[in-house]
This record gives sequence, structure tokens and C-alpha cells, in this order.
Amino acid sequence: MARSTERPQPPRVSPPDLPDELDDAVGRRHGDHIGQRIPLAEDLAHAQFEQCSLSGTADRVDLTGATLLDVEIVDARTPVLSLKDATIRRLRIAGGRIGTLDLSGAHVAELMLEHARIDYLSLAATKIQDSLITDCTLATVDIPAATATRVRFERCRADEVDTRGLRADALDLRGLEAVAFVDVTALRGTTMTERQVELLAPAFARAAGIDVQD
Repeated sequence: MARSTERPQPPRVSPPDLPDELDDAVGRRHGDHIGQRIPLAEDLAHAQFEQCSLSGTADRVDLTGATLLDVEIVDARTPVLSLKDATIRRLRIAGGRIGTLDLSGAHVAELMLEHARIDYLSLAATKIQDSLITDCTLATVDIPAATATRVRFERCRADEVDTRGLRADALDLRGLEAVAFVDVTALRGTTMTERQVELLAPAFARAAGIDVQD
């Protein structure tokens, strides 16, 4: 089969494979959950979720170190949703209002993040590939020292994007309307529109040691 010549390469992403019926259950720390519908809770750290649906409201949701395979998180409303150091394959986060979505240090493959309002999205030191972020309003996107491969933004807005130390391959930023990028020298391996590059021209010039004056 011939390999696609499309540039940048699109994410190879698909929605979670969920069963037609799910059993209602309560999640627990270090729990092993398969084929269940679970309300979001404060302490779900280091649990394993396979073919599960999570939703609801919580003061904080701790999924630190959790493993998520074919999982959806729907209409989450929480100040903090922590997936720090998690292992993720085929996760869909849809809708909701999240203060901080922390994916720092996580290993992420096939993330769909859509129709969400997030104040702070942290991908610091995250290894993320084949992911699609769509129709999201993001105040701050923090991706320092991340490795991003085949990741695309579509119809998203952000105030600030911290790209320091970013390593990117086919990171498509054309659908991310951002007010500012912290480090334009770290945008190698990304794709942007001509208009985006024009708006960043003064920052690119300063990074190249050019004194920009009118």
C-alpha cells in the first residue's frame, strides 16, 4: 500500500471502541475496570480502565498514573482533571468545563479532545502522537519539552502557548488561533498558515537577532 504524501501527515486517530452496554460501577484507586460506566471521583489514581465511560462533576479528579484504553470522558466539570504520567490509548474527552487538564509526563496515543473549555492544558514532557484537538477554547497551552507527532488542532483558540523545548513532527497548528507563542525558535516541525507566520514575524526577527524598529 502506497504511503500518504499529505503534509503534514494527519493524525491516525479513531474513537474509543466501547461496548453497546456498560455496567454502572464506582471507580476506585488501583481499581481494574472493564466495560463500566463510572462517575468521576476524586481519587482514581493508578487505576486501569478499559472500554469505560466516565462523566460527572467533582472537586478534583486524580487519574495520576492511570491506564486508559478505549475510554471516553464526557461533560467533565472539575477544577482539576489530572492524567499526569498516565498511559493512554484511544481516549476521547468531549465537552465539559475543566480548570486544569494535566497530561504532563503522560504517554498518549490517539487522543480526541473536543468541544471543551479548558483554562490550562498541560502537555509538559508528554509524549503525544496521533491526536486531534477540535473546537476547544484554551486559555493557556503548556507544551515545554513535549514530543508531539501527528497532532492537529482544528478550530481552537488560545491566549498563550509555551513551546520551550518542544520536539515536533507533523504538529499542525493551522487550526490554533493563538495570541502568543513563548518560544518561536521551538516551532521547528510544525505547520502554520502564512497569516500565522506573518503575525509572528517580529518574534522570529528578534529570535534571529534582528532589531525591529519603525
